[in-house]
Amino acid sequence: MSVHLLMSAGRGPRECAWALARLLRRLEADGIRQNLAIRRVETVPGDRPGTYRSVLVRISGAGAEAFAETWTGTLCWQAPSPYRADAGRKNWYVIARPCQVDTPHTAFAERDVDIVACRTGGPGGQHRNKASTAVRATHRPSGLVVVVDTERQFSLNRRIAVQLLRQRIERGDEAAGRAVTTARWRIHDELVRGDPTRVERPQT
Repeated sequence: MSVHLLMSAGRGPRECAWALARLLRRLEADGIRQNLAIRRVETVPGDRPGTYRSVLVRISGAGAEAFAETWTGTLCWQAPSPYRADAGRKNWYVIARPCQVDTPHTAFAERDVDIVACRTGGPGGQHRNKASTAVRATHRPSGLVVVVDTERQFSLNRRIAVQLLRQRIERGDEAAGRAVTTARWRIHDELVRGDPTRVERPQT
């Protein structure tokens, strides 16, 4: 069992990137205590050494989902700013959300395509109506259906139908991949300051 958790400082000040680095180390230590494997999959550094604008972590092991839930939502690191001595604010917020990383891929094989000869009408369809040269092709795993009657030979219509199905499935996978990426980036804008689900402080 594994879960991906995206932690982001959003559009907050540099202290939020600093807070994210400390919350990340706290999460990793918490995971180790619970016999979980925590791996940093992707990091975006902040403008100060040792800080992060965002980090994608992979949490693996028994209870990974339950553990991720305890670190999901608005996280708060409560400590004075290390950069501005006159800053009265001591609460620095980070957003953490589980996210999908692997984009779906639909395997295409001609053996999964059902081909049925059919007749089509319409202008210029006199010859077609006399012979079943049109093709109705169904990709069983996805349910996609195409009908091709552009050629007078059944074999050519069949070839075109298979190509169309393959192209539509590839375009569908590409669109799904873009949607996954967009959903991940949208997390960066979900940060709401205040009412944190978890508050952490430096150990004394």
